[in-house]
Amino acid sequence: MRWAIIVHGGAHTITVDKIEPHKAGCLRAVEAGAALLEKEGSALEAVEAAIRVLEDDPTFNAGFGSMLNSEGEVEMDAAIMEGERLRAGAVASIRGVRHPISVARHVMDTHHVLLSAEGARRFAQERGAELCDPAELVHEEQRREWESSKEVRGSDTVGCVALDRFGNFAAGTSTGGIMHKMPGRIGDSPLIGLGLYADNSAGGVSLTGDGESIMKLALAHRITNSICNGEDADRAAEEAIASMARRVGGEAGCIVLDRQGRVGVAHNAENLAHAYRTSEMRCATASVQKQR
Repeated sequence: MRWAIIVHGGAHTITVDKIEPHKAGCLRAVEAGAALLEKEGSALEAVEAAIRVLEDDPTFNAGFGSMLNSEGEVEMDAAIMEGERLRAGAVASIRGVRHPISVARHVMDTHHVLLSAEGARRFAQERGAELCDPAELVHEEQRREWESSKEVRGSDTVGCVALDRFGNFAAGTSTGGIMHKMPGRIGDSPLIGLGLYADNSAGGVSLTGDGESIMKLALAHRITNSICNGEDADRAAEEAIASMARRVGGEAGCIVLDRQGRVGVAHNAENLAHAYRTSEMRCATASVQKQR
């Protein structure tokens, strides 16, 4: 059976000097996931592997290089979901971990779906996740941006959707949130059905953008419902983003895979960095797509 994987590095305005780092980072991530899918690894494994690459890259607002809250600290959100049994795990407002997506993966193996703040970090420690001093996640460029303006801004998230050879989907998201956010603020990224969704009967979705707008329309679940009703991945993505802009405003982007492994990409931000590969492709392709 055909496999496919797609990642995104956020929907926002990407300056000329940042285009190549965004493309290169997305390519590294998608190839990390594709390497597992080629060896008959699971979609869940591929999504986690791809997002870990993005969390290590300060080009992106996730893990190391996350945006800083109003107190100049890094608080991160992440979630992961698989489409066979609809299992999901998520963390919110977590500090001092290298890979929030892997902590979310551990949460999936408990009776819970979402852990937050200090409870999430204690859980990460219990499960042997990679911990660090929270200050080690602060990248100097983000510190300079935080000091230069007190404006609440930014809406970047990284994400991945994969379909494996066995017909199983998985989706994931990871983010540092928005610059100068209030401590404890949680966006759409760790919320199942809002920032991400995976269901073998439809496909998988990962979103990025203005979390408060995405939440109001539960966009990820909306997109998978559209696919169930006969829309292809691309049209379902475009209609959801257009509906959000019309109903509540805001900028967002999404990546989608449907049951045939077809790719859907849509956004109303200036740019959306993404890369994808399928089993029919010898290598991945990356793009910093401009608004259509």
